[in-house]
Amino acid sequence: MDLKQVNETLNLYIRPQTFPLALKLCRSERELPERLRMPARDLGYQVALCQAIGMARRYGWVMAIGKDDQCCIGGALTMGFIAEPHEGVAFPTPAEKQLEAGKYSHLLMAPIGTADFEPDVIVIYGNSAQAYRLVQAASMGAGHGVSAIASGAADCGDIVARTFLSNECQSILPGGGDRVFGGTQDHEVIFTMPPGKVEAVLKALEDTHKAGFRYPILTDLRHRPALPPMMEIPKAG
Repeated sequence: MDLKQVNETLNLYIRPQTFPLALKLCRSERELPERLRMPARDLGYQVALCQAIGMARRYGWVMAIGKDDQCCIGGALTMGFIAEPHEGVAFPTPAEKQLEAGKYSHLLMAPIGTADFEPDVIVIYGNSAQAYRLVQAASMGAGHGVSAIASGAADCGDIVARTFLSNECQSILPGGGDRVFGGTQDHEVIFTMPPGKVEAVLKALEDTHKAGFRYPILTDLRHRPALPPMMEIPKAG
């Protein structure tokens, strides 16, 4: 996959306000590139998984999140850093939002325009119109609709685990943690793609753009407006 071309295509047809990200599930630290930021080591504190995604997509940082970098139960369950919540802590997380416990050591993330690794997930934050174009392209390119996920919590599990395990595109409503700790704004929604769907989505984006479905959304302006009487130029006698 040519990630630079993916980035150029998304910038042409979607124009996201933050960097689309490539995410990779790493089984050991040996898979990580030399130049990156690891929160505990380089920032001096642990973060939530959604917070790390926010840093990567807003600052353009290459980030790696391991067990020692992660302080949120939701993110730790998602990545399989822990198998279940600690005793006395109620944090229900469905199996489809959790990776196999102990299988992966780190989540590597970077803007797709600069990532030098093959991703397991592509994630894009945008407004509802941008998400609509991506969902439309995924539906047409893959031949069926896109799952719309609105669990209200732990959307990191939907972004990473659900997309990876299902191998399907997802349209995700940001949860509370992403809004509070990840800096996600009220107008933003999330769209994810597994690598096997990227080519079809981008091709459908191009085709639907040519057919007239575009972002920014076209509006019907080519007609005489129905002005209120006070704004109409009086007709000559």
